[in-house]
Amino acid sequence: MIESDRVLSAMVQELWDNDINRLQPGKDYRISLQGKAGDSMANNDNNDGAGYPLFTFVDENIFKKETFLAFISLLDNYESDTGEPEIVTPEEVAENHKFLDAIIQTPTMKVPRSAAYLPDSSGFEHVFVGETRGGRTVIGFHNWIQLYLQEKLGHIDYKGYSVNANSPQPDENKHILALQFSWKNGIKPKGSIFIGVSPEFEFALYTLCFLISPNERVKVQFSMYDVEIVCHHYNQKHIGTTYPVLLKYQTPK
Repeated sequence: MIESDRVLSAMVQELWDNDINRLQPGKDYRISLQGKAGDSMANNDNNDGAGYPLFTFVDENIFKKETFLAFISLLDNYESDTGEPEIVTPEEVAENHKFLDAIIQTPTMKVPRSAAYLPDSSGFEHVFVGETRGGRTVIGFHNWIQLYLQEKLGHIDYKGYSVNANSPQPDENKHILALQFSWKNGIKPKGSIFIGVSPEFEFALYTLCFLISPNERVKVQFSMYDVEIVCHHYNQKHIGTTYPVLLKYQTPK
């Protein structure tokens, strides 16, 4: 690992250590991985490796915490179709400010020194809410809270976990998962998400990677994870999309 990645990894570890609102697998939530998803882009039963929802239990008391509550209030502020114009109301602007005010006060967000920058609304929608393209393809959608809430409403059909020859086997007690699912008649052939982390952790992590590294792919090590953070820049000033890719689990020392 190069020196810049080691420095960034140390900062990400500090973010992780300060994520006091992170859920505990098996206690605060439980997931059911079931089978491996198929490789087809088709949204049909032949591609479905899971007959049941991904989430079997989530302690929704966590959603009463200030940052979770403020985050969830933003999720219905966007049109999922990329061809539909966004109409931002004064109430939605107020919700944006309330969320930013809430997360900036958390220990996790105080770690990045330049916390003044945060993803713009289009980057937020793509990463945390999800979008559809042409009615058939789901793009973005890298947030576990939105996934859980949409699955609870019956809008998500979890198809199974995704692995390849180089990726580790998924674990129901770990915080990163690659998966396939359908949403609003569109298919997300492969997505990767953190599970159980707080909104402020993801915002702090992605903000830090965007500000610190000029590269759109950066490798970091923290807790028990070796992860590549993909962070595509938009006009060099905004985040286009960003998400984690699990490379391997670290061997306990």
